Amino acid sequence: MPLNPVAVKLFLEVADAGSLNKVAARRQTAQSHISRQIADFEAQCGGILFRRTGRGVVLTELGLRAATRLRPWLQDTERLTDELRAASGEIAGEVRLGIIPSAAHPLVTRLFAQLIREHPKIRLDVAESQGAELDAMLDSGAVDLAILFRFQKPSGSDETLLSVANTYLVSAPGDALTRVPTLHFACLSGLKLVLPRRPSHWRNALDETARGLGFRLDAVAQADSLTLQKELVAAQPGLYSILGPYSIAAELRAGRLQASRLVRPDLVRHVTLALPRTGKLSPACRVVAASLRSLVESWGHQITEP
Repeated sequence: MPLNPVAVKLFLEVADAGSLNKVAARRQTAQSHISRQIADFEAQCGGILFRRTGRGVVLTELGLRAATRLRPWLQDTERLTDELRAASGEIAGEVRLGIIPSAAHPLVTRLFAQLIREHPKIRLDVAESQGAELDAMLDSGAVDLAILFRFQKPSGSDETLLSVANTYLVSAPGDALTRVPTLHFACLSGLKLVLPRRPSHWRNALDETARGLGFRLDAVAQADSLTLQKELVAAQPGLYSILGPYSIAAELRAGRLQASRLVRPDLVRHVTLALPRTGKLSPACRVVAASLRSLVESWGHQITEP
């Protein structure tokens, strides 16, 4: 039987998630329904594609070969469908956007509203993850576009600079230290901090900066979740975190947090829109990329509304 793009898409979705339950929850269906569809696809492929584990599923050797071959096949099939629709005057299709959690709102919210008005046949599939994972997803084709934080300004044709983000020492309201507009990074010596868990590019950059100034950061708590970091700081006077402007904008406006920009050195991260290394974009992807760039430009090259 010829391959069904719907079945191939489900297979790749389970491969990326590593779990039948996660995919079932995402699709709002029963896990048994997903399992039956995967079993049917395995029968069509002539072998077992997934090995069940205590934590979910992992690809077998056949599954790895199938995923490697089928991912570009599905992308080409979807791209051809989108191009045929675009030729008829209708831009449609799914765009898989990877984004760092702190950059997701309000950027994706406003993007979605704009697409509903102007291109209602475009569907967004948004994956929130960290930089290294998003890079891997972009390389593997799991996402079509990605918004990333980089420590260096992009120079290649596959990434566009959207915005520049400074770094802030964040505290509970009323803190004496963060009342001033800027603080030297050396002022962090001896402070009780909530920091991201290792391994993390951002944590490494913070630790290396402190070592370069002759001290070590005192992480009394570690958390991957930005929300948890902010809640701990807001609830505990004398506790601090080191965050970017977009993750704290709403709390600063509401008066739940207070922040001072860190300088000497000024840790700057570049927010970029990354495209596939192949440079191949469907018409729907091109619309979404252009809309993202236009939104950020209209906000004064920031990824949150002024």
